[in-house]
Amino acid sequence: MEPIRAILLPGAVLPAQEAYGALVEALGPDVQAVAKDLELYADREPPPGWSLDTEVDGVLREADALGWETFHLVGYSGGGAAALAFAAKHPERLLSLALLEPAWAGSWDWSSAYAEVWKKYGELEALPPEQLLPAFMRLGVKPDVVLPPPPDPPPPWMASRPAGLRAFIRDFQGYNLEREQLASFRQPVFFALCGLSNPDDYGEVAARLSRVFFPDFHLEIFPKRHHFDPPHRIEPERLAEMLLRHWKQGEGNQLADRAGPSALPRVTLKSSTEEILDDLRGDH
Repeated sequence: MEPIRAILLPGAVLPAQEAYGALVEALGPDVQAVAKDLELYADREPPPGWSLDTEVDGVLREADALGWETFHLVGYSGGGAAALAFAAKHPERLLSLALLEPAWAGSWDWSSAYAEVWKKYGELEALPPEQLLPAFMRLGVKPDVVLPPPPDPPPPWMASRPAGLRAFIRDFQGYNLEREQLASFRQPVFFALCGLSNPDDYGEVAARLSRVFFPDFHLEIFPKRHHFDPPHRIEPERLAEMLLRHWKQGEGNQLADRAGPSALPRVTLKSSTEEILDDLRGDH
């Protein structure tokens, strides 16, 4: 039996190994999980003309170099947006898609609350580097969440992150993520949502994507987590179990022994975006 093959894309801050090291260990030796750094950080400055398509091409090169015709793709935050772009352009290469609070998910059906959040993200570009990351983090969580202080001294790779965040924000403003292409994606989609993240941001993204990907969409809420202490770092064993079951659904019955006796149920969707957001604003 062939091993499970997966590529994991990090967000715009942590390098891939730091982001996914605990999850890769929890997945175990029977999973070939490749934590791939973003093309955005291949050098000190973003590559000229960088966009989500640059990340799509990077995933293709990685998979081809590994000899993987098909594989599972996992993406968190900015890497989640890149994973969505990959699914829209190369659905034939994916066995499944797992999204860990993608930073952005297209320009359609925005609510007024979500548009206001993105107006604030757009204003971050004018901030000096030392203020940009703290302001970015504050926007991503509920108001009462206490965020950790930045590391002192900062790691060397941190110097490239303000420019990387600006590159993501600018690209999201003009990138064409085609809803119709995503709606034709037939493989199972898993979405991990944190209960302490900003519901007007990541909660709405989950609700909108549930309508695009229905019925092959599974939504899992981690009530005590937020975007900057995400399940792949804080609850890797639990997330690993969910991913194995999700990947079993993508690959079929041949993975039953590895993933357990039953696959994840398909999500029972809320009847509206507002019901999902109301749940996240509650004390769940």
